[in-house]
Amino acid sequence: MGNSSTKLAEKCSLLAKSEVPVVASSFKLVSKNSERIKEDDLMKFWGSQMDPRLAQYITNFLFGPLGARSPVVEFQRFAELYVYCVRGTIDERINVLLCSLGQQPESESTEIAYPLIKEYVEAVVSSYMRAIRLEGGPQYKSWESRGFRIVKDCIQKLAESLAYDVVQQGTQKVTRADAERWLHKNPTFLKMLEHVFSHLYHYRNVKNAASEADGNARKSIIPQEALQSMLPYCEGLQYVPDYPAFTDLSQMLFINSNLPGTQQNKWRFLFSSQIHGESFSTLLGRIMDQGSTVVIVEDANGYIFGGYAPDSWALSPNYVGNENSFLFTLRPKMRCFSSTGYNDHYQYLNLHQQTMPNGMGMGGQHNYWGMWLDSEYGIGECSESCTTYKGYFQLSATKKFNIRNVEVWGVGDKPTKEEDEGEDEKSGARSVLDGNADSKAILKMSGREQYSDGYREEPKD
Repeated sequence: MGNSSTKLAEKCSLLAKSEVPVVASSFKLVSKNSERIKEDDLMKFWGSQMDPRLAQYITNFLFGPLGARSPVVEFQRFAELYVYCVRGTIDERINVLLCSLGQQPESESTEIAYPLIKEYVEAVVSSYMRAIRLEGGPQYKSWESRGFRIVKDCIQKLAESLAYDVVQQGTQKVTRADAERWLHKNPTFLKMLEHVFSHLYHYRNVKNAASEADGNARKSIIPQEALQSMLPYCEGLQYVPDYPAFTDLSQMLFINSNLPGTQQNKWRFLFSSQIHGESFSTLLGRIMDQGSTVVIVEDANGYIFGGYAPDSWALSPNYVGNENSFLFTLRPKMRCFSSTGYNDHYQYLNLHQQTMPNGMGMGGQHNYWGMWLDSEYGIGECSESCTTYKGYFQLSATKKFNIRNVEVWGVGDKPTKEEDEGEDEKSGARSVLDGNADSKAILKMSGREQYSDGYREEPKD
């Protein structure tokens, strides 16, 4: 690291001691060991690492808007961009946003057109997805290697889901107060912003010594410990190399970001109708007693939606679950519907009953479900309204729908037998392990068998 950059960094009161080498080293590389950075040099260095629209916004902040642009930027401003985006206050991040959009941050009366905010958010989200792909961390690889991809259309939907409530209803203008309110309740966007700029300032584009002869081969050096992915680790698809995914990584990230923090680290594959067959009994046998789960459904019209079930699934005439439960839609829009607290109708599962509904339900009430999968596999229902979840609207294309795909994932660590039995006692639910005849039959049909110490995959001949 050059002495010039280090001295500039040490004099910058904004930077914490641990940040000095990061920002100084980045500045040295881009400025070519001088005291100023040229716009062209910065774009050549960072350009491949982000969405082109974000590159334009960054140059607006660093060099000024068109018509009043400086040819160079000095260390102080370069450090401000890092600090404000990675760990800045809400006020500082709004200042970056306003400067990036060519607005005056000092004015309290500033109004910004909603489409500009939406495009800014989309540029950050797109850059975030590009960053995790380029970094190639273990979470990303665990999904990408099994057939999951990043789809541009889904990035746009994710960005829209993060930006849509920045405006007050009935207006297309965003005030500074609107932006402050929005950022305060949008931790996902703030984490993406932090990750993108951590990625840029940690980025080291250096020649690969082994291939230096051709003068072109390069590699990115980005320390993984500095960057935490919001994607969970995918577990359980080791033997399914070409998994028939009907969701993309933007959609999985959207769901994961709404889960309780303790369950965001890992997703465990439990069931896929494309792999395990179109059987309700097989579905039950693979998801019961597995702890918290995410259910994802695609209907015959291509709508994708589902729900987060915080309790283990178990046969019962009673509702189980808690206020952490939510429903969501991924296509045609991405939205999450959290609990209203109005009732506790979060999870229902029953089978072979004469007087009770047979199937899996989340939200609403009997025959008026937020989401219902019937025990006669292949049909489901989503009502027009649901008092269990805030802001709910009908998830499926039509109230009664035909199922194209169903997936279920366990989230977080699988509970121990003792933990699960404790939950069953509180809820009155029947665990697979209670010896119930229906439960044993379900396990048998799903290719699993019950043993005295629990249950596991049935031995093959």
